[in-house]
Amino acid sequence: MNAAHAAAASPFRQPKAVWAVAFACVVSFMGIGLVDPILPALAKDLRATPSTVELLFTSYLVITAVAMLITGWVSSRIGAKRTLVIGLTLIVVFSALAGASNGIGGIIGFRAGWGLGNALFIATSLAAIIASASGGFAGAIILYETALGVGIGLGPLVGGELGGISWRGPFFGVTVLMAISLVSILVLLDATPRPSRKISVKEPVTCLRNRGLAIMSFTALCYNWGFFTLLAYTPFPMHLGIHQLGYTFTAWGVLVGIFAVFVAPRLQRRFGTPRVLYVNLAMLGADLVVIAAFTASQTTLIAAVIVSGIFVGLNNTLTTQAVMAVSPFERSLTSATYGFVRFIGGGLAPYVAARLAAHYNVHVPFYLGAAAEVLGIVVLSRGHSLLSVADRGQEEQRVVPVPLAPLSPVVSPQARPVAGPAAIAPDVAPDVASEDGHRAPIVVAVEGRARADHLCAVAADLAQALNRPLQILHVVETDIAMDEVVETEQMDSPQVRDTLQALIAQAAARGIPASGYVLEVVGEHGDVGRRIATFANDRHASVIVVGAPSHGRYAELLGSSTTAELARRAHSDLYIVHPPSPTVADTFSRAGEGP
Repeated sequence: MNAAHAAAASPFRQPKAVWAVAFACVVSFMGIGLVDPILPALAKDLRATPSTVELLFTSYLVITAVAMLITGWVSSRIGAKRTLVIGLTLIVVFSALAGASNGIGGIIGFRAGWGLGNALFIATSLAAIIASASGGFAGAIILYETALGVGIGLGPLVGGELGGISWRGPFFGVTVLMAISLVSILVLLDATPRPSRKISVKEPVTCLRNRGLAIMSFTALCYNWGFFTLLAYTPFPMHLGIHQLGYTFTAWGVLVGIFAVFVAPRLQRRFGTPRVLYVNLAMLGADLVVIAAFTASQTTLIAAVIVSGIFVGLNNTLTTQAVMAVSPFERSLTSATYGFVRFIGGGLAPYVAARLAAHYNVHVPFYLGAAAEVLGIVVLSRGHSLLSVADRGQEEQRVVPVPLAPLSPVVSPQARPVAGPAAIAPDVAPDVASEDGHRAPIVVAVEGRARADHLCAVAADLAQALNRPLQILHVVETDIAMDEVVETEQMDSPQVRDTLQALIAQAAARGIPASGYVLEVVGEHGDVGRRIATFANDRHASVIVVGAPSHGRYAELLGSSTTAELARRAHSDLYIVHPPSPTVADTFSRAGEGP
């Protein structure tokens, strides 16, 4: 590598504004597990029944579910920063009021306001991090996943430690931490532009008319019923102290993060989404049956709760990815619809569990939770073919024309050719190599416009020297960060088409035959490399040109490296292009050769 080349940036070297939002994300993600350790103490100190105390979950999650219908409407009109600020303000106010309340009814009501603020914050926090991050798209994802994992793990621990002082401690702790975040974001975060399209309130509901989205959303509702029965009601039969409950659910949260980030993508690639989801739902159901049958055994309860973190982590990632794969709607709408339905299940389950235990016995709620997981398998089976097609779509490349007029929604991830000056039709050689390979194309993969001009200039130099056509592949990446969706641009946006048109025109001006394609990748960051390799292999490319990684070696701790996966799977030479340097020879380094 030339000495002038800058080292890849660490995703953790970010502007102060990004750290302010990330810190707020940690506190926000602590919200669900924060009250777990203090539930029995609240019931005792405030003389409330378990079913009344469980309304802390119900009010929080049901309001979060309903708020999912309006978050898009709000953020598309006032922008991400203002939506963030409103959400944080609501959390600060209502968490403080909950901590100051002397009655369980007041805490339940204020917890609902907290849920509204959290929904507004979560809906826009990721967009704010991506817009402000300097570590690249992958760096932003890594930072967000880190914040999410830390928040889930710390929530019960902080709740247990502060709850050991007073049940008011967790509420006031959130107030202080979120107030710090609010001030930091007001001072450090720049104003964000408003989205180009305004979303109506009714759009997320009308999206449920789509069969695939409805099936996956109701599968998630069934899953969440069992999950929140376990999360919210097991603290009562465990008969543990506040600190012990905090440690137990912290261990659970650690497993959630590990299996959501590290394990779920690998299982999905090896066995396919439907098979993994069937087994995972069945295992969570079995775990609930164990809890139901051995509720009197404290050791069994603790072990079963901790182990459930495995199934929760897997399901959060894989269900969200499956939803995005089968839905024909834009990501924000899909996420709002899916969130609305699944949080309804999560909100109702704790209250129903407590009522059933009071009316029958402590075993019944967990048997019902297990039955909900079985029902989820049945519902999921109704969409088996859709999921199978979506899985194949992650690996196969289907090339279809994209008109220059306004584009229609994308049904499944696919590569689309974009017409332009000197564009080459997909069915015309040299898209396919001749027998001697002299006209095998050079594929250059770009993301956005920041480094695209330089990448395409290097690729054009190679194409001119080797007398090859050029295929420009614009990659639109949609990552799944646990159960959140990470997207920087839409596949059919005018900006994507305009970028490709400009790059094609630049190649045409040099007399180089060129064509453009849009490739959407839904999954983890390493999937980008696999999909680019498949695209290039299908076209018998002689050379693949890509940019050097900009997110640093830490990215590989949380997922596969795009470059490593590309080098492993590509059948052609791979050139990695570094930031501009005086000569083309200094600009790229050969990373590997195909057979």
